[in-house]
Amino acid sequence: MGAPTSSTATLLPTSKIDKPAALRPSLEQEITDTASDGELPYWQVNVPADQRKADCPVFLKDITDRNRDIIRVPFNEYRYQTWEEVKALIDSDAIDRFRRAPTDHRKYLAYMDFIKNAYGSIMNFVQQRRLKWTDPTPVGAPFTNPGTVSHHRWSLSHDATEDDIKIIYNDWPYGIDPQIVHLCVWTKFELIDDQKTERLTPQARQEIDEYVDKTFRSRVPRDQVRWFKNWANLKSIHSMEHFHVLLFNPDLDFIKEITSDDIPLSRLL
Repeated sequence: MGAPTSSTATLLPTSKIDKPAALRPSLEQEITDTASDGELPYWQVNVPADQRKADCPVFLKDITDRNRDIIRVPFNEYRYQTWEEVKALIDSDAIDRFRRAPTDHRKYLAYMDFIKNAYGSIMNFVQQRRLKWTDPTPVGAPFTNPGTVSHHRWSLSHDATEDDIKIIYNDWPYGIDPQIVHLCVWTKFELIDDQKTERLTPQARQEIDEYVDKTFRSRVPRDQVRWFKNWANLKSIHSMEHFHVLLFNPDLDFIKEITSDDIPLSRLL
């Protein structure tokens, strides 16, 4: 990977190491067919034969069964999910069936391990480098202190770093149709779950849906917009709130506008 430009360099970790050695650009282009190699240990699947290690890499030790099942799928057997499938999973609350492509998930696990070592926690990295929030305390009530949509433009009445909401790309999106844009809406305020069901309360769901209406469905056809919030046991970051918005084939100028020309981290590695 070449040196990042000035506009993207701030998205990368500050470290003597630019990125973890476990990450290789365009890994899927280098993968050899492993079907004839018999049963491989999960950490060797999708790794070129001349680069396989006998010992499991540290970042893949003690991972969950779910993570192990994802990365052990041969890339040549993986199929990206269509927009119709994405809608069906969200509409039926089957979001646990979303998966990254196995090679992307391996990179994700390597990078999360790197971030924890460099920043102490994923939360620290997201807050400091991706959201650039110096104070995570909300200024106003939920959904009252973002930028407001006016004449199809974002109109900010104060410095953007003070906003209680920030929209950025999902740095490590699921294995879905590349026409689908996967965004995360981060909030300083709590998105309240029902203690018994571990799902959003009806009021919280309504507030999010109204925000999605105003922010996304006003610019993208309704059937090309879906949102969801991860269940507690699916969250990678528990101490900061966010929900996911997926848009099918949106105007990319609109995406640049609402994300302040953000770039997902996975594109830079």
